[in-house]
Amino acid sequence: MSTYEKLYKKIKNNPKNVSFHEIDKLLVQVGGFIRRSPRGGSSHYTYSHDDLKEIITIPKDRPIKAVYIKRALAAFDMVKNKK
Repeated sequence: MSTYEKLYKKIKNNPKNVSFHEIDKLLVQVGGFIRRSPRGGSSHYTYSHDDLKEIITIPKDRPIKAVYIKRALAAFDMVKNKK
C-alpha cells in the first residue's frame, strides 16, 4: 500500500481529525487539484479541477469540520473515478 493510499484511508476513516496539510496533500499532489490562496481576509483555500464544475473550499484553521473533509473526499473520488 502506497503512502498516498494510507493517507486516503486515514482521512476517510476519521474525517474529524484531519489536518489542513493532509487534505491539501491529497488534493493537490495526488488528485491534481489547483489550490488558490484566500483573498480578502478569508481563511478558506479553494480547490478546483478541470474535471469538476464545483469548487471545494477548506478553512486553514483547525479544527476542520468533517463536512469540509467529506466534500473534498467526494470530489477527489469523482476525479479518480473519471481517470
